[in-house]
Amino acid sequence: MSFAFTPGLSVTKSKIVRKERVLPIAGEVLVKKGDTVLAETIVAQASVPSDIHMRPISYIVGCEPYELPKIMKFKQGDFIKEGDLMAETKSFFGLFHTEHYSKYTGTIELISTVTGMVAIREPPVPVKLSSYIPGKIIEVTENLAVTVETHAAFVQGIFGIGGERHGELMTIAEPDEALTMDHITKECAGKILVGGSIVTSEILKKASDFGVKGIIVGGLRRDDLNKYLGYEIGVAITGQENITLSCIITEGFGEMRMAGHIYDLLNSHNGRPASINGATQIRAGVIRPEIIIPLQDTTNIGEEETLTYGMVIGTRVRVIRQPYFGDLGSVAELPIELQAVETESHVRVLKVKLEDGRVVMVPRANVEIME
Repeated sequence: MSFAFTPGLSVTKSKIVRKERVLPIAGEVLVKKGDTVLAETIVAQASVPSDIHMRPISYIVGCEPYELPKIMKFKQGDFIKEGDLMAETKSFFGLFHTEHYSKYTGTIELISTVTGMVAIREPPVPVKLSSYIPGKIIEVTENLAVTVETHAAFVQGIFGIGGERHGELMTIAEPDEALTMDHITKECAGKILVGGSIVTSEILKKASDFGVKGIIVGGLRRDDLNKYLGYEIGVAITGQENITLSCIITEGFGEMRMAGHIYDLLNSHNGRPASINGATQIRAGVIRPEIIIPLQDTTNIGEEETLTYGMVIGTRVRVIRQPYFGDLGSVAELPIELQAVETESHVRVLKVKLEDGRVVMVPRANVEIME
């Protein structure tokens, strides 16, 4: 019988989770190996250089470039504020003068006597890197990164938006129940909400207004997603959206009942703190949205709820690439021969019978095994 080994989303009751926290540039690490940290603990910090602005000062005030040091009110390396008098020229025994006031706040990095340009760099942007998950620091890279380790339950979603958040899990609906406005109450503030088969843009907006940290739900319509964000979103890379909550869908686009094993695991930790990240990358170097629930009991480390066998006829799968992204179905056929696809590449494929009855052919790399 033909079969293939295909990874599915990770749903793990108990495992060791390690997260490397890396600064964008070299900075200062604030913890040491062996330290215990909370999710909100700042483990490293740095100052990222800001934009630099070039101004043709000699042209603006009407002087030669070599005269700049004489007519500048500030020296190279000085801090200047917006509105400060930067340069001034006088002529006809002081009867006429030209002034130029700074349009920016920052540090003067360059006064060029060759080009007459003055460069002002805005104040650096402070970056504070949190631990994201509570745990123990097991590795430190000087001035750059730390690795945090914790014992946790771990769940991956199929798609998400929003960055890293942490808060208490709060089950608000059954896995097949469509979320309504009534599900969002003041008690949801600061919580990560769990449950439901679908969430709408109106509910996301209300949850955001109420201070909800995150929503984990079965499905979401693409139109609602775009309406909530206010723009058309691509599904290739997410996580950098300017929103106040993170949303993770566990099944796909549209109204979809949350898988029982995912709902049961999350519901069993109702009221416990969790860390979530909606960042998704659906291309080379796949990144899945994640839910991490730290555990105190270490007696069951390694009990992972994963599938270790390959695909066979009848295996439940989810398509993870367009044009059938998010569709569920079962394996109908596993051809042995390589098949040509739209890119003219020859790859191994399978036929999937979707839930609406259609039978489609997709590359085997474009599906993942379901429970």
